[in-house]
Amino acid sequence: MHNSIKNLTYIKNKIKDVANIAPIIVAVSKTFEQKDIIPLLDFGHQHFGENKVQEAIEKWEKLKKKNYNIKLHLIGKLQTNKVKFCLPLFDYIHSLDNLKLAEKISLQQIKTNFKPKIFIQVNIANEIQKNGIDVSELKDFLEECQKKLNLNIIGLMCIPPNDENTEKYFKEMNELNKKFGLKELSMGMSGDYIEAINHGSTFVRVGSKIFGERN
Repeated sequence: MHNSIKNLTYIKNKIKDVANIAPIIVAVSKTFEQKDIIPLLDFGHQHFGENKVQEAIEKWEKLKKKNYNIKLHLIGKLQTNKVKFCLPLFDYIHSLDNLKLAEKISLQQIKTNFKPKIFIQVNIANEIQKNGIDVSELKDFLEECQKKLNLNIIGLMCIPPNDENTEKYFKEMNELNKKFGLKELSMGMSGDYIEAINHGSTFVRVGSKIFGERN
């Protein structure tokens, strides 16, 4: 059995032992090659995450044509000039973080007749170096995306600070998600996916714990 399959099976069993829900595990395949991905595809895993649009095009266009069940997630920063390459390649976008980008995605939806499922990235700790919508601006931004731009916003996403208060931020995100009546929540990575799930995360983005350390 391939290592990535063993690792994914271990993660699924660990989640089953500690959580009441079974979240979608997005296997973050950025920097890994097709030869690393195909064993998981053959095993039946469907959800994969990429950070860069160009890398995703090179790796996934042909694979998606052969495997209609693949769900591809953009989890990295999306530049507005790359939106035209994103749809319909990506089924999910986890990193909507500004109005200009929202407007571009809205226009591209019309051109392609394809609506991706979208998470709004929230800057939950107001970190200067991180992208995301401020909590104070979230209500207005969400309304603009849903009502004016006709985006399919399914939930919120965050990358919390790398400190000891991770669970505090996960709890705040869960409360925000419920407040706005959103069903899905994208948070938790290789180091903290269990804590995220225990605070309501329905999508976890796991890379190194599945594929191994990156070079």
